[in-house]
Amino acid sequence: MPHFVVHANKQTCSEILIGTIPTSLGNLTNLTVLHLYDNQLSGSIPEELGNLELLTDLELDRNELNGSIPKSFGDLSNLEFVFFRENQLSGSIPEELGKLAKLAVMEMDTNQFSGHLPEHLCQNGTLQNFTVSNNNLIGPIPISLKICSSLFRARFQGNRLTGNLSEMFALLLADNHITGQIPSEVGNAYQLHVLDLSSNDFTGEIPKQVMMLASMLNLYLQNNQLFGNIPEEVGQLKIYFILTCQQISCIPPQMGELTRLSILDLSHNYITGEIPSEFRSLQSLEVLDLSHNYLSGFLPKALAELPGSLHINISFNNFEGPIPYGKAFNNITIEELRGNKVVLPLLGSLLLLCAFFGALKVRRQRKRKTTENVEDADLFSITTYDVKAMYREIIKATEEFSEIFCIGEGGFGSVYKTILPPSNLVAVKRLHLLPEKVYFDSFLNEIRALTNIKHRNIVKLYGFCSNSKHSFLVYEYLERGSLAKIFSADEEAKELDWEKRVNIIKAVAHALSYMHHDCTPSIVHRDISSNNVLLDSEYEARLSDFGTAKFLKKDSSNWTTLGGTLGYVAPELAYTMRVTEKCDVYSFGILTLETIKGTHPGDIVANLMSSTPGNIELKDLLDQRLLHPTEETEKILISTIKLAKPCLHVNLDSRPTMHMISSLLSVGAPCRQQVGKY
Repeated sequence: MPHFVVHANKQTCSEILIGTIPTSLGNLTNLTVLHLYDNQLSGSIPEELGNLELLTDLELDRNELNGSIPKSFGDLSNLEFVFFRENQLSGSIPEELGKLAKLAVMEMDTNQFSGHLPEHLCQNGTLQNFTVSNNNLIGPIPISLKICSSLFRARFQGNRLTGNLSEMFALLLADNHITGQIPSEVGNAYQLHVLDLSSNDFTGEIPKQVMMLASMLNLYLQNNQLFGNIPEEVGQLKIYFILTCQQISCIPPQMGELTRLSILDLSHNYITGEIPSEFRSLQSLEVLDLSHNYLSGFLPKALAELPGSLHINISFNNFEGPIPYGKAFNNITIEELRGNKVVLPLLGSLLLLCAFFGALKVRRQRKRKTTENVEDADLFSITTYDVKAMYREIIKATEEFSEIFCIGEGGFGSVYKTILPPSNLVAVKRLHLLPEKVYFDSFLNEIRALTNIKHRNIVKLYGFCSNSKHSFLVYEYLERGSLAKIFSADEEAKELDWEKRVNIIKAVAHALSYMHHDCTPSIVHRDISSNNVLLDSEYEARLSDFGTAKFLKKDSSNWTTLGGTLGYVAPELAYTMRVTEKCDVYSFGILTLETIKGTHPGDIVANLMSSTPGNIELKDLLDQRLLHPTEETEKILISTIKLAKPCLHVNLDSRPTMHMISSLLSVGAPCRQQVGKY
């Protein structure tokens, strides 16, 4: 008899299941997947389910089940995924579960479990996700969990557990309702690389012990109720990201010692005084957001010495005087200076005034066109340029969209490469069709939002134009084109070595994390694919075509009705119309495997995520056009592949967030020390 699966939940069935789980399911000895989540099942879990020796995926979450977990589940040697959360299960978690050698995910949150955690969880080094929050568990956290090198997500809050987490690699407790002060004992987790306590209800000051964690690389404390000063010990960190958003009142000069820092977000605090001159040492900084504070005085010349690629936002403070001359301020906009009394240099003033009057013109035209047809619109929104002059320059530079300037075509339009005065190389995407009238205002709103986005891994959208003759988008130009184009040419693909490929994966993850978690409202891409990852001359990746897809007609055979390229679309879109960030997460998982393999991983994905996966060797996942990676690089690739796998989970709630993936890729996610099979 072949292996088979059972899916019975509100996403696949029109009716909600009620009653108890039949014991006869235990007779289906070839069953590999049992999904009964999101129903109203009650009673206990049958002991007979322990007979399903081939079962790999058991999901009973969000029901009304009670009683204890059968000890017979310790015999389910092939079990990889266990989801029991949000039931009324009680008793202790059986010690027998510690024997499950293939277990990767165990989620048992929001039940009534009591007693101690099993002693031998993760003793085989496969557990990646373990969550038992909001139960009645007591006692120490088992040492097998503390030293579990594969574990990247653990949630224990809402219990009475004791002990320390000195071996923990990442502690991710975001988006909970944790109250009280941050315990100073966190400082005992001396191997902690990522600490995410954001979006909770923590109060009090930041413990100095947190700033003394020598291994700390990512720290997220935003959206709490913390107050006081940032401890001076912050200078001891080797950190890449700091995000704090609460009631901090002072920036210590020691922050200038964080020479590896790339993102510093101290917006929406109560910070007073001046920006420390020591900030001149932050030469790795990419984002500096000090907006909505009470900083005052003159802007220090130290800021002008920072990199030209830096995105600075100092709006809504009490700064005054001239903006220092320097490359860091070359691209600053009015919005990023608003709410201060600063004086712009003459050239900057003229450019910003052009942008201001261009935006004003758009608003006036939009008011006038409320009773007009979309086809008669005359709209242009582009930063720092004169409106009509820029339109004329684009028409002139492309010889009114001559084929000799066309460098590619897609489902939405053709792309043209051109140079605008004085020497700005841009890509102009001429749209074949405009959005339907009913969506046009929403389309324009999203375009305007996208022109304000500044992230080093997102293609810059300069503006959009529409009139009776032409409609086009103006982007920055990326020299090496799309990732898909590079993979299609053997010689170009060979130039894309393993290090470059891992960096591309990281770049896409950072871009998606920014759009999902740092933009308000969040923006879902909807079409992650190798065609929409572009590379500059240094092979740095940028994600393109954010947000515009959902408004345009899908006339390409490669498109689904909801938007998205076949082969990258999340499985839930086959039966639901709800597009979420988790759809992007799925597509990112596919793209990650494609980037490592050099071609779309279709059959391998089906095997990797099937209920009975066959043996997949590492070599099956690598691009054979490249030399085999070194031992150290091989470990990095393995850990990256293991991060991609949960992104492909059929249950969207079981996929990680891009915030989590981005954080773990930034520091090098933990991986097992042997190659093994997947």
